[in-house]
Amino acid sequence: MENRLENSDKIIRNHIVWSMGAGLIPVPIADFFAVSAIQLDMVRQMCKLYDVDFKETEGKAVISSMTSSGLARLGARAAIKFIPGIGTVMGGVTMAVMSGASTYALGEVFKKHFETGGTFLDFDTERLSKMYREKFEKGKKVAEDIRKEQEETKKAAEKVVKMEAKKKNEKDVITRLKEIGELKEKGIISDEEFQAMKKKLIDEF
Repeated sequence: MENRLENSDKIIRNHIVWSMGAGLIPVPIADFFAVSAIQLDMVRQMCKLYDVDFKETEGKAVISSMTSSGLARLGARAAIKFIPGIGTVMGGVTMAVMSGASTYALGEVFKKHFETGGTFLDFDTERLSKMYREKFEKGKKVAEDIRKEQEETKKAAEKVVKMEAKKKNEKDVITRLKEIGELKEKGIISDEEFQAMKKKLIDEF
């Protein structure tokens, strides 16, 4: 049971991340289709996990019914994307969080339903829609936390790349200094030339 819940949470989280990525698509409407496809895949995987017969037609109908209110909110925010400059950036970020929240809420609803032995045949959309709306609000924070976590991870990775590049540059400079030092010792270049080349290497570093 614990392992199944853990796997279920992993499925939901993975699809939240993918939904947020789809929410960043700069073309309005295109992101809707992308998020919907991701959510359907999430339900498909959860059906497999809970050994529930997956029916694509019913799945699409349930997702559409459950997320209709959320999609209306997404639609209002999608209009932001039409604003030149700011709209593309701010609209994308907002859509990413809202898309993630919708996927989180949907995943939590299906997890709860399947955990209690439910299937598509006894899916009470009206009753579970209330749970979806409640989870949607919590999902916004979950998605925002994931977004911040991704930004921190990206910054940390960029920092590591910069440090590695700096180390490589240091090694390159040391190697070049040794090379021109050998040229000086062999009398191939004068002391003045050596000092000039040394200064140039240090300045470039």
